[in-house]
Amino acid sequence: MGALEALAGRRYGPYTVEASSDRVAAFTAAVGDDGRRWLKHTPPFFANVALFAAAPAFLDDRDVVPFTRSLIHSEQHYAWSRPLRIGETVAVSGSVVAVRARGSLNFVTFDLIATADAGPWLTASSIFLLSAQAAGSAEEQPEPAAALRPPFGGDPVPEEMPAPGETVPVFRCGASRADLVRYAGASGDWNPIHWDHESARAAGLSGTIVHGLLMAAWMGNAVTRLVPGDGPLREARIRFRNPLRPTAAAVVTGEVAPDDGLSPQIDLVLESAGERLATGRIRVTP
Repeated sequence: MGALEALAGRRYGPYTVEASSDRVAAFTAAVGDDGRRWLKHTPPFFANVALFAAAPAFLDDRDVVPFTRSLIHSEQHYAWSRPLRIGETVAVSGSVVAVRARGSLNFVTFDLIATADAGPWLTASSIFLLSAQAAGSAEEQPEPAAALRPPFGGDPVPEEMPAPGETVPVFRCGASRADLVRYAGASGDWNPIHWDHESARAAGLSGTIVHGLLMAAWMGNAVTRLVPGDGPLREARIRFRNPLRPTAAAVVTGEVAPDDGLSPQIDLVLESAGERLATGRIRVTP
């Protein structure tokens, strides 16, 4: 049995997340969403805040820390039971459900449950890749100016959801280094590879990189703006493939998946300079 495989079954929490209006506004601004829309309920990817209420306890576990020199968030799944009202307080609990070692790399599945007095809100499952060794030795790149950011925003949306096989409007995205600090503060994800050059280099990266869950939120933005209502998403599966550097321009493109008799699903790609950085499928609320 590998060093981390003994963690299977270990639990963390519960932790408390308050969906206060100020916190929701800060998160909405940090992911570039339309704050005028989320006045009664949180945007679906406020789920990132819930995840990072519990994930740091796992990542800071003394048995895990030696294996976090390289920490890669590989996949993320969210399933929403209902919209979360602003003002609700959520109890969040996490657990390690599986660990698989492959050489020096550990594949850890971390599950999450978030519920409030009004009932369940969210379940989540994350796959983290952890190693005591650096992920690689990418060539160092200088950090860009702190405030520099590429164009951000989407093409006009149609009046109705596109039909299966049709594309969805392009959503342009990207972040400055200052944006990454703002997102870290709003989400609780303070992994230093997103804001400290030396930490990123020690992990084998060329420099700081955009949070994977920030890219996931941009993919969510590309879908939620197409769907009216306060609870537009039912499920999201995102796979993170390659990192994005601050100031690099990226786009989210998508196509409505074939009709499965349930609610619409959109297949999405986030790419930069022709390279796929994240892919996913998001199901909207029926």
